[in-house]
Amino acid sequence: MPKLWNDSVASHREAVRTAVLDAAGAVVAERGVTGVTMAEVAQRSGIGRATLYKYFADVESILIAWHQRQVADHLRQLAEIWERTHRIEDVLEAYAFICHDHPPSEPAASLHRSAHVDHAREHLVSFIADRLDTMRDDVPAKELATYCIHALQAASAVPSKAAVRRLVKVTLDGLGAPATGRGGAGAGR
Repeated sequence: MPKLWNDSVASHREAVRTAVLDAAGAVVAERGVTGVTMAEVAQRSGIGRATLYKYFADVESILIAWHQRQVADHLRQLAEIWERTHRIEDVLEAYAFICHDHPPSEPAASLHRSAHVDHAREHLVSFIADRLDTMRDDVPAKELATYCIHALQAASAVPSKAAVRRLVKVTLDGLGAPATGRGGAGAGR
């Protein structure tokens, strides 16, 4: 098969997959994960149900793929913030706002028990630990990163953006890092 044909088939498949995941995300936003049906996703993505079944076996596989994409986007966002500012404070605040803006619901809890989440969590711990490596010498960086992640997940239950920022400050205080200003232990390496 010519390369052009292979490229166009691959790009078409990727476009269909993206449309399906976008449609699933829209349904989740409107109705939650329990409101997602194959018929609704097919209709919203503009493909037939038979075509949808060629890409995904069931709703669960769509939701897992959609969630994987969400998690990857969040990790990419944190990396971009670090590259732009080189401030751990900014990364932790962004993570807290991700938690605040996407609070876990009981039906969605099954998505958070998937293997892709374990892998992403380990990636997040390593990413933060690498930036905390010189923060303290009395606690391993991975333990500090785990502390930050667990502490900032509480942002999903706080009522306001101001409360999220207070939570970030308390977490940074627990690290011994400055909460504001440039320089200091929490700044770039």
